[in-house]
Parts: sequence; structure tokens; C-alpha cells
Amino acid sequence: MRKADLLASFVVFLVALPLCVGVAIASGVPAELGLVTGIVGGLVAGVMPGSSLQVSGPAAGLTVLVYEAVQSYGVQALGVLVLGAGLVQLALGALRLGRWFRAVSVAVVQGMLAGIGLVLIAGQVYAMGDAAAPASGVGKVAGLGSLVGDADPVALVIGGATVVVLLLWPRWRRGARLVPAPLLAVGLASVVTGVFDLSVRRVEVRGLLDSVRPPGLEDFGRLTEVGVIGTVLAFALIASAESLFSAAAVDRLHRGRRTDYDRELIAQGAGNAVCGVLGALPMTAVIVRSAANVQAGARTKVSRVLHGVWLLVFTALLPGVLGVIPVAALAGLLVHAGCKLVPVRELGPLWREHRGELVVLVVTAVAIVVGNLFEGVLVGLALAVAKTAWDISHVHVETEDQGEAGMVVRVVGHATFLRLPKLLDALEALPHDRDVRLELGGLRHLDHACAAALEGWAAGRDHERVATISSTS
Repeated sequence: MRKADLLASFVVFLVALPLCVGVAIASGVPAELGLVTGIVGGLVAGVMPGSSLQVSGPAAGLTVLVYEAVQSYGVQALGVLVLGAGLVQLALGALRLGRWFRAVSVAVVQGMLAGIGLVLIAGQVYAMGDAAAPASGVGKVAGLGSLVGDADPVALVIGGATVVVLLLWPRWRRGARLVPAPLLAVGLASVVTGVFDLSVRRVEVRGLLDSVRPPGLEDFGRLTEVGVIGTVLAFALIASAESLFSAAAVDRLHRGRRTDYDRELIAQGAGNAVCGVLGALPMTAVIVRSAANVQAGARTKVSRVLHGVWLLVFTALLPGVLGVIPVAALAGLLVHAGCKLVPVRELGPLWREHRGELVVLVVTAVAIVVGNLFEGVLVGLALAVAKTAWDISHVHVETEDQGEAGMVVRVVGHATFLRLPKLLDALEALPHDRDVRLELGGLRHLDHACAAALEGWAAGRDHERVATISSTS
């Protein structure tokens, strides 16, 4: 075992610890379940082939979906949902479909993350003030104006101070390498809360064995429900997309072996299957922990496996430490994570160069905030497909006047029903007192609707001037 991997494992453990707890609390489940998922991410997914330096565990990107599932079906159904998602991922990996996730529109993925980030921010701002959050995304946003009067000012200060530390501490690079910003922020908040005995809400500790609940036979029976099946598929597809996009990002951070997407998908599926058996949160590859692993000097998968070992040791020996952590500090941690999910810096370049992609991104994000995560992603995918169809449906009508021989009209590009009005407008604007030769050899694609329309246009000119349709260029 290399010394670099050992040191990196401690860094990743210190980064993962508060995030595992924070994601669990935000998802509406016991804090220990977040740690269980982190442990499985290290000990199960960590030993499997795929991506050597990527670290898995509970992620902020799935928090909104998990919370909705827990509210709809209860925490007791979480195990079967996650197990089902893991089995779907295993099947996708075995069928070698991992690489196809790279074909998903980047705008949809960014819109999905932006929508998750906005809902996460809106919900966790309430938790920063120890206040109850409305159920819907729209309600969370609309209720922010009245939050000041309802929030506990002490908790709000703790949460705000946590965000400030997260923003400022990384600027001192040497200090950030020694103590990760998430650990420092949550640690300081816990010390201040304990020393001054502040009356704010703290993490409830139930014990690891009391929190773990494997799914029972009655839970498997719920897999016949349409809503449950949809949630399983949403877990599987969104967790897979997030993991594989994270893998692509991590590959750009190091010069080692590249990710095998199909094997990584199988590793994620195996990890989620185990998480499901234990009744824990779903796992994905997490870019924050993975980047910390690479930057700490990790060289092999040993570092990510050991980080799972340290989480297990902590959970077994020091579970009571969780009880001193203020919920407001964890909420501040997730507000900061939610802000990172919104690609603010990329909006300007998209507006200047790819406004269609920006529309897809914004519509996807808004649909998630107004509706839910699964519906928002479907809306985004449908819009991305429509935009792509529109982009490739470029058709040009070129005319050449050949004097007494009449006119030659060449149609070039992709003639689809999306551009049919433009095509017909150009043809119907041609002089009615001239012979026209229509050449279609420059068309790369001619769909049935356009072919029928062209034939109808040619037939309509027969009583005036004969139009000859040519397939030669």
C-alpha cells in the first residue's frame, strides 16, 4: 500500500463524513443511513473495476428525488427502491449500455443538476433556520419571503456562518489541504453550539443497527405499483448519468487509466444493490469526493476502499459524535453544494453562442422546480430531441434562371416536416409562367411528408407549366 493512497483516504474520509450525514438528513432519513451508503461506496463499489480514483457515496444530486420517494412511500420502502435501481444498473452494464449515457444532451444534464440545486437550496434554507419547509418546489421558493419571521435567528446565523467558512477557507490552499472545508465548517459549528449550549436542533442519533432496515416481503410487493416502478427507473437512470458524467470529469483530473463505463455502471449497480438490502440511501459517484481523492495524491483504488473503512470505524466506535452536530450547519453545507450544481458561469457563453442549448437547460431546471425531478428530465429530453430535429432540418432552395429553357430549382439539405412550410413557401413563390425543373439530388434526407408535398406541388402546376422532378444533382 502506498503512503499517498493512505493519506488520500483520510482526506476523502474527512470530506465524506459531513456530506454523508447532511445528505441523509436532507433526504428525510436517519443520519446513519448516509454513512452506511458511504461505507458501501468504499467497500463494495470501491473494490470493483471501472474507475480507479472515483469515490462513491450518497450525493446531493439525488437528495430531492429520495426525499420525494420517502414522503410518498415511506422510509421502509427505500430499500426495495434502491435495490431495484441497483439491479437495473447491473443489467444496463451487462448489456454494455454505459457508453450510451454519454449521448445524453449536456444541456439536459446541466438543467437537471441546476433544477436539483435550486430545489435543494430552497429547501435547505428553511433547515438553516430550523423552520419547516413547504412540500412543493414552488412552495419552497414562494415561501422564502416569510422565512425571516419564522426562522430561529441563532440557527440561521450558524447556517450562514457555515456557508461563509465553506466559501473562504478553500482560498487558503495550504490550510484547505490539511483540513477540508466541509469538516472545518461543520466542526466549528458543532464546537460553538456545544460550548455555548445553543438551543438549536441537532442530529438525532439512533444507532447503526436501529437505522438499518432490510426490505421485507411486503415491500417487494410494492414493485407492482406504477409509481414505484417509475421511481426505481428514475433512481437508476439519474444515478447512472451522474456517476458516468462524474467519471468523465475525474478522468480529466489525472493521467492514469481511463474509466470503463460499462464496468463502472456494474460497480455502481452492485453498490446500490447492497445499499438496498441494507435499506440505505442510493449511491452515485461524487465529484467533490473524487476530486479530493485525486488532489490528495491517490494513485490506486486503495484510497477509496480505505475511506469506507474509516467511515465504518467511525460509525462503530464514535456514533455519539453525530449528536453534537447542528442541523443548521449541515443545511448550510448542502446550500453550498446546491449552489455548485447551478452552472452560473456557463450561462453567459451559452447565451452568446448556443441559445437553443440554454433554452433546454432553463426549461429542464424550471420543470424540475415546478413539477418533480423525473418529469423535469423527461421534459428536458423531449425538448433536446425536438431541438436536434429542428437543427438538422436545414433545407435551402436555390434557383437558376436559364432563359428560354426555364428555371432550375435545386433543393439542398434535409427536407423534413419541420421545414415543410418554408419549402412550400419558396416553391409557391416561383413564377407561374415559366417552366421549372426541380432537382432533388442535393437532399440528404427527404421524409414522406415532404415527398408527398413536392409531388402535390408539381401536379398542381401541370395545367400551367410542367415541373420535372429530378433526382440527379
